[in-house]
Amino acid sequence: MSDLLYSEEEEALRAAVRDLLTDHCDTTSVLARAESDAPHDLAAWKALADGMGLAGLLVPEARGGQGATHREAAVVLEELGRAVAPVPYLTSAVVATEALLNCADSEGPLADLASGRVIGALAVGLHTAPGAAYATVRADGGALHGELTGIADAAVADVLLVPADDGGLYAVTADEVTVTPQTSLDLTRPLASVTLDAAPGRRVGDAEPAVRRALRAGAGLLASEQLGVAEWALTETVRYLKDRKQFNRPVGGFQAIKHRLAQLWLEVVNLRAAARAAADALATGEDTDVSVTVAQAYAAPVAVRAAEEALQLHAGIGMTWEHPVHLRLKRAKADSIAYGTAGAHREALAELVDLRAP
Repeated sequence: MSDLLYSEEEEALRAAVRDLLTDHCDTTSVLARAESDAPHDLAAWKALADGMGLAGLLVPEARGGQGATHREAAVVLEELGRAVAPVPYLTSAVVATEALLNCADSEGPLADLASGRVIGALAVGLHTAPGAAYATVRADGGALHGELTGIADAAVADVLLVPADDGGLYAVTADEVTVTPQTSLDLTRPLASVTLDAAPGRRVGDAEPAVRRALRAGAGLLASEQLGVAEWALTETVRYLKDRKQFNRPVGGFQAIKHRLAQLWLEVVNLRAAARAAADALATGEDTDVSVTVAQAYAAPVAVRAAEEALQLHAGIGMTWEHPVHLRLKRAKADSIAYGTAGAHREALAELVDLRAP
């Protein structure tokens, strides 16, 4: 078993990403973007992807990337979750990149994504679990026809990776498709439908193994984003309850409140262990399927509960639009169905360890 503790390099990476997000993704600017027609912070994305080289963490150096592992990407996602940063890191630097890493004819698009100058999106609904069926479009002599819905961050993607009914995965440039925004609970990760009307595409590889690999990595590293959301909720709630007074004493001093916070702390610590195990398994290739399903079966309920507790324990101020807690609750709720629900992952885990329900 690998050491799941954070290395010095990973902690240094965390500090650098947190500093950058403090400058770019403060609550006021994230809220302002969420209320606009352009929720993505492309300046923050450029600083992360191009300036710090983080878009290519999962890509080997020989193929134009940084040659790091899923452990480093997980640290980045913890910080992005903590800040609910409206950047397409999970969708482009993890999911689309993993799909291309599994494709034989992907050198050009892969290097473009690794550089951060091109944003990619896998045109599979965000709700799709790693082992679930997914929609495809019709391939007809190199032209693609059809509509795909629930595609996260399609609005800012420069290239879409589209699975077709002939078994191929096609790279399609954004100006060849019609992207229509869909109503999304999480305003910081908008969804859209993608319509292809005889759109020209370049086949980069086989869809089935590429999509499976991409969704598995997305599910495994999503747990680190959920950990970031939960840690923010716990930390900010403890800080608030130390300052907020009731009956002339800090609210955090009441026994019932202490019990709720202690229980939440235990759950967040367990989530960290599950998320780290999933990231390490993706990096090493050991027990990957089991580690990813365990992390996702556990992560969603904890992240949602942490955000709900933060909302309740902040009382009246937590119910206001100006307070940042609703951004975390919406991200946690949206993440709870991203890349498969906790229930879907529990069912998958039962199959993997041969403990099916009678």
